[in-house]
Amino acid sequence: MRAWSGTQVEEAVAGCLAALRPAVDRDWETVKAGSSDWSCHETAFHVAECLIGYAGNLAGRAQHAYVPFEISLDEGTDNAGLLHVIETTGALLAATVRTAPPGARAFHPYPFRSADREGFAAMGLAEVLLHTHDIAEGLALDYAPQEELAEFVLTRIFPHVQPGPDAWSTLLWATGRGDLPGRAPVTEWRWHNNLVIPSERLVLTGVRPAEARDLRLGGDGGFDWVEGGPFEGTRDAAGMLVKAYEAGVHRPEFGVFVMVRPEDGRAVGGIGFHGAPDEEGLAEIGYDLAESARGQGYATEALRALSGWALARDDVRTVFATVERANTPSHAVVTRAGFTKVSEGEDEFAYELRQA
Repeated sequence: MRAWSGTQVEEAVAGCLAALRPAVDRDWETVKAGSSDWSCHETAFHVAECLIGYAGNLAGRAQHAYVPFEISLDEGTDNAGLLHVIETTGALLAATVRTAPPGARAFHPYPFRSADREGFAAMGLAEVLLHTHDIAEGLALDYAPQEELAEFVLTRIFPHVQPGPDAWSTLLWATGRGDLPGRAPVTEWRWHNNLVIPSERLVLTGVRPAEARDLRLGGDGGFDWVEGGPFEGTRDAAGMLVKAYEAGVHRPEFGVFVMVRPEDGRAVGGIGFHGAPDEEGLAEIGYDLAESARGQGYATEALRALSGWALARDDVRTVFATVERANTPSHAVVTRAGFTKVSEGEDEFAYELRQA
């Protein structure tokens, strides 16, 4: 799976320009952008602000807040000039996404205080697609982006939204801009960047629906795997994630994570939950490693990190794991991670770790 997010930013901006350029001689200052309280001019400038802001945060690796700068238009800038600003800031975001290393993350508040290059690209696309729709609606222009662009946004930063009949109508519904049959109108929404959990030698990187689909189909999910990876269990877990996403029951923070070594960017295994915690606060966890990464303590380290993260939450009281009776190394992993054996079946043993 290759990351084409820089190209997709450019395609989204090109579609915006093509839709809005025929109306550059019209009044954008007093015409509202769709149902927004902003004018078409304010909305177009907001798109440019977002594009340069995302590029700045990612390029500068901002960690705790937005990079403290603003852009402004020269006095007398007309609508054509404003579109040129969108074109330019879009090119800057595309270039930044292309040159950022795969593991680079920077500040964004929703919902885990950071995003990677795919996340920033998807957020930039969302701003362009949705606000171009708003402006076009206000100016009575026709506009519909490529389905692939809307799909890119949904499978990166709307993993909690069940796919609808098509990607564009689903994205409009998910952001309160349209209706879908059988679904209640959306009045409040936020997108959802992926979660990362660091440990001593690893970063557990949350897998998004787009990456899970690729893993399920035999791809690498966009990760640089060590020899022999990903192992079969990771692919199976990715398939479970895709099914949950398509059914509209996926909770991203209780999904699949890939264990990545920051020292070289290589992925060594997968770990994750079988689903969200039940009513009793029990969450089941599973893991595997590529054969070439075994025997180095990675599974124990990842299990400690992910179970510790879960048990620090209010909705998790117990983390549960089952291990095949014959899998001696995995019994050692859960024991070293602090789990206690609670039952023995014919084919497997059950372990759990409870809140202190």
